[in-house]
Amino acid sequence: MLRWILIAAGVVVVLTLLVAGAGQSGLLAGTAPTDLGVRDGRLKAPSSSPNSVSSQADLWPDHPQHERARIAPLPLLGGGPDAGPATMTRLRLLVESTPGARVVLARPDYLQTTFTTPLMKFTDDAEFWFDPVAGVVQVRSASRLGESDLGANRARIEALRARLAAP
Repeated sequence: MLRWILIAAGVVVVLTLLVAGAGQSGLLAGTAPTDLGVRDGRLKAPSSSPNSVSSQADLWPDHPQHERARIAPLPLLGGGPDAGPATMTRLRLLVESTPGARVVLARPDYLQTTFTTPLMKFTDDAEFWFDPVAGVVQVRSASRLGESDLGANRARIEALRARLAAP
């Protein structure tokens, strides 16, 4: 009996090391999407699996993840004609100060970023767009791989929302 317990423990250790090695070598990062950006006043639709959030989820009412993906857009800082660009600048600084984050593309009205976990190197793509018609920053964040993100994208956007609101 003890022999089988030791064998099972050895198998678990070897599998853990293999998975961690795969993550560290970038095999779990996934492929960067090629269809991000703003098209006709819309960010990309939420993922078809429950691993994304979108402030524009209501634009796709028949989408299978419509309800689960819904998240509020980010409010603008202050008012006036410079509120959108000022919010985007502050958001970029917040993203740049977040461990594991990288800015892929930055414009005055749009920010494309990635967030990578330290151990397994899972990568999520997030985009933020200053929507001048709605007067908010629309947001979409999605995991590249997997069925579920265990709420990581929602938690990340809500943490950025809190940091954006802080003085």
